[in-house]
Amino acid sequence: MTRVPADTTQTYRELLPSAALAPYVSCFWLQHVSEQGPAYRHRTVPNGCVEIVASSAQSTLTVIGPQRGPQVEALAPGAAVIGVRLRPGATTALLGIPADSIVDDRIGLEDLCGRQATRLAEQLGELDSPEEAPTLLARLLELRARDAPAIDPVIACLTHELQPWHRTRIDDLARDLFLSSRQLRRRCLTALGYGPKTLQRLLRFQGFLALSHFHQAGSVARLAIELGYTDQAHLTRESVELAGLAPRRLLSETARSCGANHDHAASFRTAVRLAGMPAASGQRRRRR
Repeated sequence: MTRVPADTTQTYRELLPSAALAPYVSCFWLQHVSEQGPAYRHRTVPNGCVEIVASSAQSTLTVIGPQRGPQVEALAPGAAVIGVRLRPGATTALLGIPADSIVDDRIGLEDLCGRQATRLAEQLGELDSPEEAPTLLARLLELRARDAPAIDPVIACLTHELQPWHRTRIDDLARDLFLSSRQLRRRCLTALGYGPKTLQRLLRFQGFLALSHFHQAGSVARLAIELGYTDQAHLTRESVELAGLAPRRLLSETARSCGANHDHAASFRTAVRLAGMPAASGQRRRRR
């Protein structure tokens, strides 16, 4: 992939959760756009997760449901956004709602957590620095995690086995779990908002993004084969549908926006580890 100058007018950083939240939370993240720079065109792609987001421009926290396609939004100069990415299957356990009720939707956290969420939004508005926001958000989630049930073990197994490095057939996995295909799909819809085939597609595409981000590993065609796509054309179709751009254009856009000022280690570490490739050093941080 050709190197291009990275955009240094905005930053993105991920933080690992505390031990108490690790079963439910993939990472916390902070994004900031410089007041001196232009608005930042931010693209997100489906990752199989639900997120809770707050920004300096809003007085509420928003739960963003599972995505089925790309989202592009402009972040104004000076904007600060903080969020938490829940693990696949954590929505029902931690927030008490089925994931398929909020697919491609956004709802206020206050609708789910009531006064707790209202008070948290007030506290976030009083902060001197967005760096303090993940700690406040973690406190609310830790309170809910105390009495939360574990993530459905079927979903945890599914998320692990459907990583592209395993090349697992969904029908075989359902049989190994002593479930019919219909039962497996029903559990997936409740926990994830998607059926297992869609989850497999999303995990495979996240694998492509992870390897490309950390290692610029070879050509797009070779990555397509390594990740289990039929061929490069298959990867291209998936990239257009899930990210809104063909792979080379997506990687070019990513290279401009993601450089030393972006830290994706927390969300990509699982894919990189399962692929047997070491993540970039010095990028892992734990939330304090």
